[in-house]
Amino acid sequence: MAAFKRAGWVVNHIEGSHYIMVKEGSDVHLSIPVHKGKDLGIGLLKKLIAKAELDKDEYINNFYSK
Repeated sequence: MAAFKRAGWVVNHIEGSHYIMVKEGSDVHLSIPVHKGKDLGIGLLKKLIAKAELDKDEYINNFYSK
């Protein structure tokens, strides 16, 4: 979730175990499941990256930056 935050996405609200993120100027929202001790599946992660209109390198840079 931190990589999306670094790309300008913010948590709008929480629905159960899903964090709903929005970005100013975008009509898109991201629904990110957060389950203790579990990672996102690669397929879901790829879909979230595409929906956020990030490319793979941009996501990776955001993931590893502090």
